[in-house]
Amino acid sequence: MKHYNIPIFISHYGCPNDCVFCNQKKINGVDTDIRVEDIHNIIETNLKTIPINSKKEVAFFGGTFTGIPIEKQIEYLNAVETYVKEKKIDGIRLSTRPDYINENIMKNLSNYTINVIELGIQSFDEKVLNYSKRYYTKNTIYNAIEIIRKKKILLGLQMMPGLYGASYESDIKGIKEIIGIKPDIIRIYPTLVIKNTILEKLYKEKKYVPLSMDEAVDIAVQYIANMELNNIKIIKMGLQPSDDLREPGIIVSGPFHSAFRELVEGEIYYRVIRNFLYENGIINKIIHIKSNEKTISRIKGINKINEKKLNIQFKILIDKNIKNGDIIIGKDKEMYISREEILGKIIIECE
Repeated sequence: MKHYNIPIFISHYGCPNDCVFCNQKKINGVDTDIRVEDIHNIIETNLKTIPINSKKEVAFFGGTFTGIPIEKQIEYLNAVETYVKEKKIDGIRLSTRPDYINENIMKNLSNYTINVIELGIQSFDEKVLNYSKRYYTKNTIYNAIEIIRKKKILLGLQMMPGLYGASYESDIKGIKEIIGIKPDIIRIYPTLVIKNTILEKLYKEKKYVPLSMDEAVDIAVQYIANMELNNIKIIKMGLQPSDDLREPGIIVSGPFHSAFRELVEGEIYYRVIRNFLYENGIINKIIHIKSNEKTISRIKGINKINEKKLNIQFKILIDKNIKNGDIIIGKDKEMYISREEILGKIIIECE
């Protein structure tokens, strides 16, 4: 059954302070607090276009939902729960901070059909968290996770590689932390420098250098390989462009690409094909590959970048019997490489 989120952006509402990277108005295109009337209008509008036979959840995104005054939380949740009781939607998901999860907060949430809670962890490195003005500890993160899991609510984590004070090593170490936690879902947002943020000031003062696109892709490759092999679902990778983000000057710097995940997937297949050619001493101008039709775009990369980087032509034969993600490479001497093998080779450097 296909899943649909009905997004309700609460912008900066509930956040205790401005994090160095954050300008929520420019990230989600919203700059006002939501009203109950708005919630009803958003849900009704979305229900007109979402197929009836689908899973539908109202998702509170943008701010710190559990940091909102409790009266307002109840008001918002009651508005949505009406649709749950009428069986028009299947539940609620929300995002918040780990320092805004405790037993009293969860007691209130237990009165509603909360399916998923996503924690904006951003980093497990306490130095990075302090530099980012997050001001909570690693213990706070793990306490919040434990409280959520006791309620048997699905757990999501949101991570931001490339934050101020982070390093490749600290970001990779964060991946290992996630594997140990085994959340149900994660979102990966490589850090961008957004206009009118503290991070922009640090960038202009040359105190902060954002990840290059290659560096962001390299870390994201490790995320995909490690998460997939550990059955942790990445539901989003890269910041989804809103109209505001497309305005000139809003993204000051950083690894923004409107199809970032596709870029990363292309890099994964570039590496496996490159290594095959090198290990087998192949210097041909044409390489034969068989794959499922759904894998072709990943093999070629965006705008056929992998053929260009390898200076070789891919001759791809579609075979519907090959599992999505797997490939057969070579002509006279074929090699079947499963998706798991492809990813397994990539994560060696992280161990």
